[in-house]
Amino acid sequence: MADRNPLARITATDVNPRALELAAMSFALSGVDGAELVEGSLLEPVRGRRFDLIVSNPPFVVAPDEGPRFTYRESGMEGDDFCRMLVGEAPKYLNDGGYCQLLANWLHIDGVPWEERVGGWVDGCDAWVVQRDVQDPAEYAELWLRDSCETGTPEYRTRYEAWLDYFERRNVVGVGFGWITLRRSERPVVRVEELRHAVEEPVGAYVEDVLDGLSKGAEFSTGCGRLVAAAPGLVQEQVGPPGAEDPERIVLRQADRLRRAAGVGTVEAGLAGVCDGTLPLEPLLDAIAQLTGMDADQVRAHADAVLPELIADGFFI
Repeated sequence: MADRNPLARITATDVNPRALELAAMSFALSGVDGAELVEGSLLEPVRGRRFDLIVSNPPFVVAPDEGPRFTYRESGMEGDDFCRMLVGEAPKYLNDGGYCQLLANWLHIDGVPWEERVGGWVDGCDAWVVQRDVQDPAEYAELWLRDSCETGTPEYRTRYEAWLDYFERRNVVGVGFGWITLRRSERPVVRVEELRHAVEEPVGAYVEDVLDGLSKGAEFSTGCGRLVAAAPGLVQEQVGPPGAEDPERIVLRQADRLRRAAGVGTVEAGLAGVCDGTLPLEPLLDAIAQLTGMDADQVRAHADAVLPELIADGFFI
Protein backbone atom coordinates (compact mmCIF):
# COMPACT_ATOMS: atom_id res chain seq x y z
CA MET A 1 0.00 0.00 0.00
CA ALA A 2 1.40 3.39 -0.94
CA ASP A 3 0.43 7.05 -0.69
CA ARG A 4 0.90 8.98 -3.94
CA ASN A 5 3.55 11.68 -3.55
CA PRO A 6 7.14 12.25 -4.74
CA LEU A 7 8.42 10.42 -1.66
CA ALA A 8 6.03 7.46 -1.67
CA ARG A 9 5.28 5.91 1.68
CA ILE A 10 4.85 2.16 1.81
CA THR A 11 2.95 0.09 4.37
CA ALA A 12 3.13 -3.70 4.30
CA THR A 13 0.95 -6.03 6.38
CA ASP A 14 1.13 -9.77 6.99
CA VAL A 15 0.04 -12.29 9.62
CA ASN A 16 3.42 -14.04 9.42
CA PRO A 17 6.24 -12.26 11.29
CA ARG A 18 8.87 -14.00 9.17
CA ALA A 19 7.24 -12.63 6.02
CA LEU A 20 7.62 -9.14 7.43
CA GLU A 21 11.28 -9.82 8.27
CA LEU A 22 11.92 -10.91 4.68
CA ALA A 23 10.04 -7.86 3.40
CA ALA A 24 12.27 -5.61 5.52
CA MET A 25 15.34 -7.31 4.07
CA SER A 26 13.99 -6.86 0.54
CA PHE A 27 13.30 -3.16 1.14
CA ALA A 28 16.81 -2.69 2.50
CA LEU A 29 18.41 -4.42 -0.48
CA SER A 30 16.30 -2.27 -2.83
CA GLY A 31 17.30 0.94 -1.10
CA VAL A 32 13.79 1.68 0.14
CA ASP A 33 13.83 3.57 3.43
CA GLY A 34 11.06 4.14 5.92
CA ALA A 35 8.68 1.35 4.87
CA GLU A 36 6.09 0.63 7.57
CA LEU A 37 5.78 -3.09 8.39
CA VAL A 38 2.77 -4.08 10.48
CA GLU A 39 1.78 -7.52 11.74
CA GLY A 40 -1.90 -8.27 11.26
CA SER A 41 -4.48 -9.68 8.89
CA LEU A 42 -4.84 -7.97 5.55
CA LEU A 43 -6.35 -4.46 5.94
CA GLU A 44 -7.11 -4.64 9.66
CA PRO A 45 -3.82 -2.97 10.74
CA VAL A 46 -4.55 0.10 8.57
CA ARG A 47 -8.23 0.50 9.38
CA GLY A 48 -9.32 4.12 8.97
CA ARG A 49 -6.51 5.01 6.55
CA ARG A 50 -6.62 5.51 2.78
CA PHE A 51 -4.09 4.81 0.06
CA ASP A 52 -3.46 5.46 -3.62
CA LEU A 53 -2.43 1.89 -4.33
CA ILE A 54 -3.15 -1.45 -2.67
CA VAL A 55 -1.53 -4.58 -4.09
CA SER A 56 -1.97 -8.13 -2.86
CA ASN A 57 -0.99 -11.67 -3.70
CA PRO A 58 -3.38 -13.05 -1.08
CA PRO A 59 -3.78 -16.59 0.28
CA PHE A 60 -6.36 -17.40 -2.38
CA VAL A 61 -6.04 -21.20 -2.49
CA VAL A 62 -9.37 -22.95 -1.86
CA ALA A 63 -8.68 -25.97 0.35
CA PRO A 64 -10.75 -28.51 2.31
CA ASP A 65 -11.55 -27.90 5.95
CA GLU A 66 -9.57 -30.89 7.21
CA GLY A 67 -5.83 -31.44 6.87
CA PRO A 68 -2.81 -29.14 7.13
CA ARG A 69 -2.92 -25.53 6.00
CA PHE A 70 -0.14 -23.30 4.77
CA THR A 71 -0.26 -19.66 5.83
CA TYR A 72 1.25 -18.32 2.61
CA ARG A 73 -1.50 -19.76 0.40
CA GLU A 74 -4.61 -20.63 2.47
CA SER A 75 -6.60 -18.23 4.64
CA GLY A 76 -8.79 -20.75 6.45
CA MET A 77 -11.92 -18.98 5.24
CA GLU A 78 -14.66 -20.85 3.42
CA GLY A 79 -14.27 -21.29 -0.34
CA ASP A 80 -13.22 -18.09 -2.10
CA ASP A 81 -14.58 -15.85 0.66
CA PHE A 82 -11.14 -14.33 1.30
CA CYS A 83 -10.92 -12.87 -2.21
CA ARG A 84 -14.56 -11.81 -2.08
CA MET A 85 -13.94 -10.01 1.23
CA LEU A 86 -10.82 -8.26 -0.07
CA VAL A 87 -12.61 -7.04 -3.21
CA GLY A 88 -15.49 -5.75 -1.11
CA GLU A 89 -13.35 -4.05 1.54
CA ALA A 90 -10.46 -2.58 -0.47
CA PRO A 91 -12.38 0.36 -2.04
CA LYS A 92 -13.04 1.74 1.46
CA TYR A 93 -9.27 2.14 1.88
CA LEU A 94 -8.64 3.90 -1.45
CA ASN A 95 -8.31 7.59 -2.14
CA ASP A 96 -10.37 8.94 -5.05
CA GLY A 97 -8.84 7.50 -8.20
CA GLY A 98 -6.81 4.99 -6.17
CA TYR A 99 -6.18 1.44 -7.35
CA CYS A 100 -6.28 -2.02 -5.86
CA GLN A 101 -4.69 -4.88 -7.79
CA LEU A 102 -4.70 -8.50 -6.69
CA LEU A 103 -4.34 -12.05 -7.91
CA ALA A 104 -7.30 -14.29 -7.10
CA ASN A 105 -8.99 -17.65 -7.41
CA TRP A 106 -12.75 -18.00 -7.69
CA LEU A 107 -15.08 -20.98 -7.69
CA HIS A 108 -17.18 -22.05 -10.64
CA ILE A 109 -20.42 -23.31 -9.12
CA ASP A 110 -22.61 -25.63 -11.19
CA GLY A 111 -25.48 -23.66 -12.72
CA VAL A 112 -24.14 -20.23 -11.68
CA PRO A 113 -22.33 -18.08 -14.31
CA TRP A 114 -18.92 -17.27 -12.82
CA GLU A 115 -19.02 -13.78 -14.38
CA GLU A 116 -22.17 -12.90 -12.42
CA ARG A 117 -20.85 -14.45 -9.25
CA VAL A 118 -17.49 -12.66 -9.21
CA GLY A 119 -18.93 -9.45 -10.62
CA GLY A 120 -21.28 -9.43 -7.65
CA TRP A 121 -18.30 -9.01 -5.33
CA VAL A 122 -17.71 -5.48 -6.65
CA ASP A 123 -19.43 -2.46 -5.12
CA GLY A 124 -18.88 1.23 -5.75
CA CYS A 125 -15.74 1.21 -7.89
CA ASP A 126 -14.46 0.52 -11.38
CA ALA A 127 -13.49 -3.12 -11.75
CA TRP A 128 -11.70 -5.20 -14.36
CA VAL A 129 -11.82 -8.92 -13.60
CA VAL A 130 -9.82 -11.15 -15.93
CA GLN A 131 -9.89 -14.94 -15.92
CA ARG A 132 -6.65 -16.33 -17.34
CA ASP A 133 -7.16 -20.04 -16.69
CA VAL A 134 -9.64 -22.56 -15.31
CA GLN A 135 -8.84 -25.91 -13.72
CA ASP A 136 -11.25 -28.71 -12.95
CA PRO A 137 -11.34 -29.89 -9.29
CA ALA A 138 -8.95 -32.79 -9.88
CA GLU A 139 -6.35 -30.59 -11.61
CA TYR A 140 -6.64 -27.99 -8.87
CA ALA A 141 -6.09 -30.54 -6.08
CA GLU A 142 -3.11 -32.04 -7.89
CA LEU A 143 -1.55 -28.59 -8.44
CA TRP A 144 -1.54 -27.60 -4.77
CA LEU A 145 -0.58 -31.05 -3.50
CA ARG A 146 2.48 -30.79 -5.73
CA ASP A 147 3.08 -27.27 -4.45
CA SER A 148 3.24 -28.56 -0.86
CA CYS A 149 5.44 -31.54 -1.87
CA GLU A 150 2.78 -34.08 -0.85
CA THR A 151 2.85 -36.00 -4.13
CA GLY A 152 4.11 -39.52 -3.46
CA THR A 153 3.60 -39.33 0.31
CA PRO A 154 1.40 -41.79 2.27
CA GLU A 155 -1.09 -38.98 2.91
CA TYR A 156 -1.46 -38.03 -0.75
CA ARG A 157 -4.54 -40.13 -1.58
CA THR A 158 -6.37 -39.11 1.59
CA ARG A 159 -5.65 -35.43 0.96
CA TYR A 160 -6.59 -35.73 -2.72
CA GLU A 161 -9.93 -37.39 -1.96
CA ALA A 162 -10.70 -34.84 0.77
CA TRP A 163 -10.16 -32.03 -1.73
CA LEU A 164 -12.49 -33.61 -4.30
CA ASP A 165 -15.14 -34.34 -1.66
CA TYR A 166 -14.96 -30.72 -0.52
CA PHE A 167 -15.63 -29.47 -4.05
CA GLU A 168 -18.35 -32.02 -4.74
CA ARG A 169 -20.31 -31.06 -1.62
CA ARG A 170 -20.31 -27.44 -2.81
CA ASN A 171 -21.18 -28.18 -6.46
CA VAL A 172 -17.81 -26.80 -7.59
CA VAL A 173 -17.07 -27.69 -11.22
CA GLY A 174 -13.91 -25.61 -11.66
CA VAL A 175 -11.64 -22.95 -10.20
CA GLY A 176 -10.72 -19.79 -12.07
CA PHE A 177 -7.33 -18.09 -11.90
CA GLY A 178 -6.84 -14.44 -12.74
CA TRP A 179 -6.41 -10.87 -11.64
CA ILE A 180 -8.75 -8.17 -10.35
CA THR A 181 -8.15 -4.43 -10.71
CA LEU A 182 -10.28 -1.94 -8.81
CA ARG A 183 -10.34 1.85 -9.06
CA ARG A 184 -12.29 4.18 -6.81
CA SER A 185 -14.57 6.13 -9.13
CA GLU A 186 -17.66 8.33 -9.03
CA ARG A 187 -19.38 6.52 -11.91
CA PRO A 188 -18.21 2.90 -11.70
CA VAL A 189 -18.05 0.49 -14.60
CA VAL A 190 -17.43 -3.25 -14.26
CA ARG A 191 -15.95 -5.60 -16.86
CA VAL A 192 -15.66 -9.34 -16.14
CA GLU A 193 -14.07 -11.34 -18.95
CA GLU A 194 -11.86 -14.24 -19.92
CA LEU A 195 -8.55 -13.66 -21.72
CA ARG A 196 -6.73 -16.94 -22.36
CA HIS A 197 -4.39 -15.70 -25.10
CA ALA A 198 -0.97 -14.12 -24.58
CA VAL A 199 -1.05 -10.41 -23.74
CA GLU A 200 1.68 -7.81 -23.49
CA GLU A 201 3.23 -7.71 -20.05
CA PRO A 202 3.36 -6.02 -17.63
CA VAL A 203 -0.36 -5.27 -17.84
CA GLY A 204 0.05 -2.70 -15.08
CA ALA A 205 1.84 -0.44 -17.56
CA TYR A 206 -1.44 0.21 -19.39
CA VAL A 207 -4.15 -0.81 -16.94
CA GLU A 208 -5.17 2.83 -16.47
CA ASP A 209 -5.88 3.09 -20.21
CA VAL A 210 -7.97 -0.08 -20.04
CA LEU A 211 -10.15 1.29 -17.25
CA ASP A 212 -10.40 4.69 -18.95
CA GLY A 213 -11.58 2.93 -22.11
CA LEU A 214 -14.27 1.07 -20.16
CA SER A 215 -15.50 4.33 -18.64
CA LYS A 216 -15.49 6.25 -21.91
CA GLY A 217 -17.14 3.42 -23.79
CA ALA A 218 -19.96 3.34 -21.25
CA GLU A 219 -20.77 7.02 -21.76
CA PHE A 220 -20.09 7.30 -25.50
CA SER A 221 -22.45 8.63 -28.15
CA THR A 222 -21.69 9.88 -31.66
CA GLY A 223 -23.16 13.35 -31.15
CA CYS A 224 -21.81 16.47 -29.44
CA GLY A 225 -18.82 16.86 -31.76
CA ARG A 226 -17.02 13.82 -30.37
CA LEU A 227 -13.42 13.26 -31.45
CA VAL A 228 -12.40 9.66 -31.99
CA ALA A 229 -9.10 8.15 -33.10
CA ALA A 230 -8.13 4.62 -34.06
CA ALA A 231 -5.88 3.17 -31.39
CA PRO A 232 -2.19 2.92 -32.32
CA GLY A 233 -0.99 -0.43 -33.59
CA LEU A 234 -4.22 -1.66 -35.21
CA VAL A 235 -3.96 -4.17 -38.04
CA GLN A 236 -6.79 -4.86 -40.48
CA GLU A 237 -7.32 -8.33 -41.92
CA GLN A 238 -9.70 -9.07 -44.80
CA VAL A 239 -11.03 -12.49 -45.78
CA GLY A 240 -12.69 -13.27 -49.07
CA PRO A 241 -12.23 -14.77 -52.54
CA PRO A 242 -9.24 -13.42 -54.50
CA GLY A 243 -10.20 -10.41 -56.61
CA ALA A 244 -13.58 -9.91 -54.92
CA GLU A 245 -14.63 -6.27 -54.62
CA ASP A 246 -15.97 -6.68 -51.09
CA PRO A 247 -14.43 -8.92 -48.41
CA GLU A 248 -16.57 -11.53 -46.66
CA ARG A 249 -15.09 -10.64 -43.31
CA ILE A 250 -13.06 -7.76 -41.86
CA VAL A 251 -11.11 -8.14 -38.62
CA LEU A 252 -9.39 -5.41 -36.60
CA ARG A 253 -6.54 -6.78 -34.51
CA GLN A 254 -4.43 -5.12 -31.82
CA ALA A 255 -0.73 -5.68 -32.34
CA ASP A 256 0.16 -5.03 -28.69
CA ARG A 257 -1.28 -4.65 -25.19
CA LEU A 258 -4.31 -6.97 -24.87
CA ARG A 259 -4.05 -8.16 -28.48
CA ARG A 260 -7.78 -8.36 -28.96
CA ALA A 261 -9.44 -9.11 -32.31
CA ALA A 262 -12.87 -7.91 -33.42
CA GLY A 263 -14.96 -8.69 -36.47
CA VAL A 264 -16.21 -5.37 -37.86
CA GLY A 265 -18.34 -3.97 -40.64
CA THR A 266 -17.64 -1.45 -43.37
CA VAL A 267 -18.42 1.55 -41.14
CA GLU A 268 -15.98 0.58 -38.37
CA ALA A 269 -13.28 -0.41 -40.82
CA GLY A 270 -13.71 2.88 -42.68
CA LEU A 271 -13.46 4.85 -39.45
CA ALA A 272 -10.32 2.99 -38.39
CA GLY A 273 -8.72 4.07 -41.65
CA VAL A 274 -9.53 7.78 -41.44
CA CYS A 275 -10.19 8.95 -37.89
CA ASP A 276 -7.13 10.38 -36.15
CA GLY A 277 -8.78 12.53 -33.49
CA THR A 278 -8.58 15.80 -35.44
CA LEU A 279 -12.07 15.85 -36.98
CA PRO A 280 -15.45 15.39 -35.28
CA LEU A 281 -17.03 12.00 -35.75
CA GLU A 282 -20.26 13.16 -37.43
CA PRO A 283 -18.78 14.48 -40.70
CA LEU A 284 -16.60 11.37 -40.95
CA LEU A 285 -19.69 9.18 -40.70
CA ASP A 286 -21.45 11.30 -43.30
CA ALA A 287 -18.48 10.85 -45.65
CA ILE A 288 -18.51 7.07 -45.13
CA ALA A 289 -22.26 7.03 -45.89
CA GLN A 290 -21.69 8.95 -49.11
CA LEU A 291 -18.81 6.73 -50.25
CA THR A 292 -20.67 3.48 -49.52
CA GLY A 293 -24.09 4.61 -50.69
CA MET A 294 -25.57 3.88 -47.27
CA ASP A 295 -28.22 6.00 -45.55
CA ALA A 296 -26.53 8.58 -43.29
CA ASP A 297 -28.98 8.03 -40.40
CA GLN A 298 -28.40 4.28 -40.55
CA VAL A 299 -24.64 4.78 -40.51
CA ARG A 300 -24.89 6.97 -37.41
CA ALA A 301 -27.23 4.52 -35.70
CA HIS A 302 -24.82 1.68 -36.47
CA ALA A 303 -21.89 3.67 -35.09
CA ASP A 304 -23.88 4.44 -31.93
CA ALA A 305 -24.49 0.71 -31.49
CA VAL A 306 -20.96 -0.62 -32.07
CA LEU A 307 -18.50 2.12 -31.11
CA PRO A 308 -19.08 1.99 -27.33
CA GLU A 309 -17.91 -1.63 -27.21
CA LEU A 310 -14.98 -0.98 -29.56
CA ILE A 311 -13.89 1.95 -27.38
CA ALA A 312 -14.25 -0.17 -24.25
CA ASP A 313 -12.13 -2.87 -25.90
CA GLY A 314 -9.41 -0.39 -26.87
CA PHE A 315 -9.81 -0.33 -30.65
CA PHE A 316 -10.71 3.38 -30.64
CA ILE A 317 -9.83 6.14 -28.21
